[in-house]
Amino acid sequence: MNRRAYIAVLGAACLAGLSGLFVKHMMIQPAAMAWIRTAVPTLVLGSVFLIQRRTIFRKGMSKLLFASLLNVGRMFFFFYAFVHTTIGNATLILFTWPAFVVIMSAIFLKEKINARQTVLLILAMVGIAIVYAQDLSFSGQDFRGMSAALGAAFFYSATVIIFKTASKDYQPLELIFFQNVIGSIVFLPFFILLRPLPTGLDWTLATSHALLLGTFAFFLFFYGLKRMDASRAAMIAYVEIVVALLAGVLMMHEPFTLNMMIGGAIIVLSTFLLRRS
Repeated sequence: MNRRAYIAVLGAACLAGLSGLFVKHMMIQPAAMAWIRTAVPTLVLGSVFLIQRRTIFRKGMSKLLFASLLNVGRMFFFFYAFVHTTIGNATLILFTWPAFVVIMSAIFLKEKINARQTVLLILAMVGIAIVYAQDLSFSGQDFRGMSAALGAAFFYSATVIIFKTASKDYQPLELIFFQNVIGSIVFLPFFILLRPLPTGLDWTLATSHALLLGTFAFFLFFYGLKRMDASRAAMIAYVEIVVALLAGVLMMHEPFTLNMMIGGAIIVLSTFLLRRS
């Protein structure tokens, strides 16, 4: 496996593990969060491309715009999930997306999934189940939040497959622009109409989230995705679970349980073994 690609995807997963911290501290509606998250990368990268006079609307653009439309659903469900259930519940359900990617990559990209990769994927999912088994809740609000997380996982896995097919013709920053451009338009009316309006803290958190995770982390992910199978990139991303756990313990003073220790160790082990395969 390409070492730089592995490190890039691993770095993206580590940054993504911090996402719940940003969302939990914002006091605005999910659609408003989604607009800031999609608008900031669109405006920043669009400005850069204008200055460079780079032509980004070219062959293959239509499928990227379709992926951008799918990303609208993903972003709304993503923020809705974290607002309406715990970080643990949301993260658990969101991380069904690597399984979706493995299946879709075999069907649409004709990637060969060997027995070792299958075992490692199952091992990582077992680790997730162990981590959250004691806290998983299916009460009314939690159920809505987790259902939204499942929708986000499915939409995200579909966009990963589309962006993988386009990665040979488009650079990572161009993929990020297309990933967000439709959302920046669709979510704008909700941002204007919804209340409460963002406070200064909301703007700081939402903009930081958009730049650090929505732009830089996805740059790393798309860089790695271009140089490895989508199925492998998806499995490496399980490290995000461990980072989310540590962030909760260290920054939100959440308890560190035996389940977290065992499940986290299994996730790290499966990712390490994948690197060696």
